[in-house]
Amino acid sequence: MVRTRPVLLTTAIALVAVLASAGCAEASTPASARAAAATTSYRNLPTAGLPDYQLGGGYTPAVGVTIVERDSTDRPASGKYGICYVNGFQTQPGRLAAWKRTAPSALLRDAKGRLVSDPGWPDEVLLDTRTAAKRAAITKELTRYVARCADRGFDAVEFDNLDSWTRSGKRLTRAGNLALAKALVRVGHGHGLAVGQKNTPQLGTAGRKTTGFDFVVAEECVQYDECSAYTAVYGKRVIDIEYSDTLGRSWESVCGLRDRPAMTILRDRDLVTPDDDEYVFEHC
Repeated sequence: MVRTRPVLLTTAIALVAVLASAGCAEASTPASARAAAATTSYRNLPTAGLPDYQLGGGYTPAVGVTIVERDSTDRPASGKYGICYVNGFQTQPGRLAAWKRTAPSALLRDAKGRLVSDPGWPDEVLLDTRTAAKRAAITKELTRYVARCADRGFDAVEFDNLDSWTRSGKRLTRAGNLALAKALVRVGHGHGLAVGQKNTPQLGTAGRKTTGFDFVVAEECVQYDECSAYTAVYGKRVIDIEYSDTLGRSWESVCGLRDRPAMTILRDRDLVTPDDDEYVFEHC
């Protein structure tokens, strides 16, 4: 699946009960008010609106935009439904040293002890979801990122690379990744955030029923004829981003499709800002 690669850059004592099954807890942080109880409410993705996918850098949304996704290192767009991007199943470029320092057991290694990277993104090392202990280490580390999203005022979080097991040389399993996803959904909900599934149409209903995801952020579901796999499960709570370099058809024809998600947009591959000549943003 085609992906983008933004740069990824605390939790409450009261959240310990929520995370106990994942085996992790951290000291109290400014997010404690939002993580005070497992029953913390959250606002789900609206069923209608105009999204923008700003992972290449935040900028003033175009007129009419109501939903904006930005990286966790960024701030949410004022007055918009904000989705926070976190790489949940691989390391971000430039962050490997930090993972080696704080959670070395969370990094996937082969039989010779060598780190296993995403074949398409060699500067992203896969996280090891094979055991409960390793998943707990990952969850503990990512809880800090989720708390930052909540502290900054985002409404939701989506965890990228859920399908990393398909690129692991059969070292990881779907079951292990879904177990981690379930733990991360609990963390997100505990911080008052809706949680989105990223891509992975092969999950069918399991994405929602097994893990508790609330919505989907899909890339190129029109291009790969996968949209119905998402809308059949999540209805109107599906955002689709098509890319201008691989669309393979006119944008007008995309807008005319009956089975595309209503919230479908066209962006440039690198998700640059409007001051770049390569910037593309279209909607139906």
